[in-house]
Amino acid sequence: MEFVNHDLVPDGDFREILYEERPVLDNTGVPVEGLHAVWITLNNPDQLNSYTTESVKDVILAFRRASVDRAAVAVVFTGVGDRAFCTGGNTEEYSEYYAGRPGEYRQYMRLFNDMVSTILTCDKPVINRVNGMRIGGGQEIGMACDFTLASDLARFGQAGPKHGSAPDGGSTDFLDLYVGWGEAMASCVLCEPWSAHEALRLGLVNDIFPVLKVDGEFIPNPLVITDRYLDEWGKIAHGKPKEGEALAAGKALLKSGTVDFERLDAGVDAMVTKILYTMPDCTLKTTESVRKKKLEHWDKNKETNRAWLSLNMMTEAKAGFQAFHRGSREVGREVDFVDLRRRLAAGETWDEDLIRAVSPHHDSDS
Repeated sequence: MEFVNHDLVPDGDFREILYEERPVLDNTGVPVEGLHAVWITLNNPDQLNSYTTESVKDVILAFRRASVDRAAVAVVFTGVGDRAFCTGGNTEEYSEYYAGRPGEYRQYMRLFNDMVSTILTCDKPVINRVNGMRIGGGQEIGMACDFTLASDLARFGQAGPKHGSAPDGGSTDFLDLYVGWGEAMASCVLCEPWSAHEALRLGLVNDIFPVLKVDGEFIPNPLVITDRYLDEWGKIAHGKPKEGEALAAGKALLKSGTVDFERLDAGVDAMVTKILYTMPDCTLKTTESVRKKKLEHWDKNKETNRAWLSLNMMTEAKAGFQAFHRGSREVGREVDFVDLRRRLAAGETWDEDLIRAVSPHHDSDS
């Protein structure tokens, strides 16, 4: 039968992401003929898989293509490398192009909103494979997915109020649905990240998998063990160490190992297999029904949030993103929050002099 092609850009190439069809396994582990999973992979590892304007466009088109793929059982959304799934918007673009240009950023946020909406309305179940940090906007596009399977080295959290923005690209809509009001408020405002173990405990993710190999054996995240399970760690360290000693030993152990996603990928394959053995239309209806809770908040707030985030590019976002991008580990990447608050309380207005004064790199600019 000759089908109508519903792809928005038939046979279009993706420039900044990877789009792959991968085998789906049956219950015996054998690839199923005629069916596959679609893997959509952010491909900017040098910048922690932050999404540029062009890659946002690619993600939108990729999810639309996967959505109309008759042979696709599920979509897997992930990133290249072992450092990050995604850390949000590209700070170089934010700092050097969008800062101070609210009209331009408003158009960018139209694309971002469309990316989140396209994930939320995909006609296939979407699995977020978290291979590293899921921070800021990365947390938001990850929560738009239906399932989350993560490396136990992954970290989850927000960055907005620390760097001049608000997590209004989905976190203020979705996060409390996952973890409850109190935890969501603390994460969104204080920007303190969660380990993968904490994210699992809170219900943010479905499962986590060890990915660190030491001497050929998988071991759990040693930093989490040293911080929360010193008794268990003592069995490895031959006697319960003090917390500071255990943390140092954990860091050394982490440095000595290698990252291997074998178990994470097996978990992803297993989830796709479970989806395979469900009725496709019933599964789609069920995911759509559960997604309504997210969409209710998202559709209500996305346009007003877009407008505010755009205007914020004239003030705190301009200061915060430039501080992060132009700063360094030595001088810092955050504004002087205390000085900023004092200056605003004294009646100073937002201008280039104020932004320069609170920047961590203002001495090098002068």
